[in-house]
Amino acid sequence: MPVALNKIAARGIGKLASPVQHGLALSNSSRSRALNTTANTSKASNASKANSSTSPTAVRSFSGKSNMSTQQFKYRDPIVFNARDKHTGTVIMLHGLGDSGDGWAPVGAEWAPELRHVKFVFPHAPNRPISVNFGMRMPGWYDIASLEDIDQKEDKDGLHESKRYIEELIDKEIAGGLPSERVVVAGFSQGGAVALMALRSEHKLAGVIGLSTYLPLRKEPPLVSEANMKTPIFQAHGDADYTVEYKFGVNTYNMLKELGANITFKTYNGMAHGAVPQEIADVGAFLKKVLPPQ
Repeated sequence: MPVALNKIAARGIGKLASPVQHGLALSNSSRSRALNTTANTSKASNASKANSSTSPTAVRSFSGKSNMSTQQFKYRDPIVFNARDKHTGTVIMLHGLGDSGDGWAPVGAEWAPELRHVKFVFPHAPNRPISVNFGMRMPGWYDIASLEDIDQKEDKDGLHESKRYIEELIDKEIAGGLPSERVVVAGFSQGGAVALMALRSEHKLAGVIGLSTYLPLRKEPPLVSEANMKTPIFQAHGDADYTVEYKFGVNTYNMLKELGANITFKTYNGMAHGAVPQEIADVGAFLKKVLPPQ
């Protein structure tokens, strides 16, 4: 059973309306430490947000595919940890369905001491109706119709809208003087699917990270832009994941590898739909490799 690192509150796909709750299993003591750290991190981030140049557009129009008509989505300002030293790199980390930026912010606090030149951005998905949640509204980057066929009946418009929003965050980094080659887009679960959408960007990225996720819109080329064909990709999945099944991760790796993408895939034995300390450490090592100090 996965356990939380001290100070890490990574969460899973979120609380669905059904009795089943997916996510990272925490012992009572670990849960208490994680929640306390999340609260402290959120307080610290308020001051950071006030000084951040990353401020997304407040309202966007969206035309959904499923049972949704035109929606107005509000994007809250992301949680931002500014670089401790001269800012020469940025990591944008996207949470899973039903979560928020707060769920992964403590992970940034774990990585930050060895990446003092890096700014960490933790966006919040807007609330939207989620079909697999009986149409109830919850934070989501796009609609999901089924977990069993997660890569079928996809919300094309929702995925493209989230990609557009991430491009907006990247553009703000560029406007602040940081080249796109120094930006990493990462994500867990549904956020990981959007991170893999960033491979289509015309901006060359430093790296892309997809955790416990899958490749969306795989029949809609180009899956990887020419600019990002050599961009390092770190993909990871637990072989005991029954939310976003392990096979979806393997299929994603095989498809991207066949296209010639620069991808590494790691399997974590016994890991369900969550995160384990070794995975967090491996992601940290990847970040140090693709975002070395300048």
